[in-house]
Formats: sequence, structure tokens, C-alpha cells
Amino acid sequence: MAVDINVVVLVGRLTRDCELRSTPQGTSVCRFSVAVNRRKRTGDRWEDEVSYFDVVLWGKSADTLKPYLLKGRQVSIEGELRQNRWEQDGKNNSKIEVVANNVQLLGGGTQGAPAPMQSSRPEPSRGSSQSMPGPEAFDDGDDIPF
Repeated sequence: MAVDINVVVLVGRLTRDCELRSTPQGTSVCRFSVAVNRRKRTGDRWEDEVSYFDVVLWGKSADTLKPYLLKGRQVSIEGELRQNRWEQDGKNNSKIEVVANNVQLLGGGTQGAPAPMQSSRPEPSRGSSQSMPGPEAFDDGDDIPF
């Protein structure tokens, strides 16, 4: 039997701040949208084309990343496509979302401001006892073989 593959990798910017909610069972779910730009040639000139993708992030990763998933932030997302189907008013509907397995924060902060540097050993910020977590705080335990 043939093996099917469902993997998507996106690098883009959040179109709005993420929205964090919980299921009735207490599982966190974070939803956001990412804009991905593509340059295409039309005749003798280049044009930008934007595609928008809805992303869903579940569990502890959703809780951990919520403060950093802000409008304009550049992220890398690895996940899979899921199609949700439902019937409403006698009409069949469907929507495809990216279910994220791994989200990485990339350079470039929101609204043109530079993003704070992240290291595996964050230094405490002056005037605050809290520091920004390092990359290990965003590891969801999955080992990616590449």
C-alpha cells in the first residue's frame, strides 16, 4: 500500500494577533493567520502576490507562544493540512487549515521594530525579574529528522 504524505512548511507574517482559547476539556488552542508573499512575473515586470493561511496550534505550545504571536511577526511553521467539513442550513461547507506541529519565531518584530535576540541562555532584563524564554522553551518534543 502506498504511503501518503501531508506536510506543509510556511514562512510568513502574522496578519493579526493570535487568539487563544481552551476546549471544554482544558486543551489550549491558538488560532492565527499568516500572509505569505510570492513574486511572479507578468510580462516584463514583477508583481507581489499574497496568499493567506489559517493556522491552528494546540496544547502547551499554544500557551507558550501566545505572547509572541503578534501581528507583523515573522514565523516559520511546519505542520499538516486538515480539512474541516460541516453542514449549515442544508449546505455542505469545508475549510482547510494548517495544523502546526512546530512554530519558530523569526527575525523582525512587529510594526518594523527589531525582534529581541533569543539565545539558549537568556539574560535577565534590567528592571524585571522575568526574562524571555530561550528556544528550548518552544520545543514540543518532536524530533525532526532534517
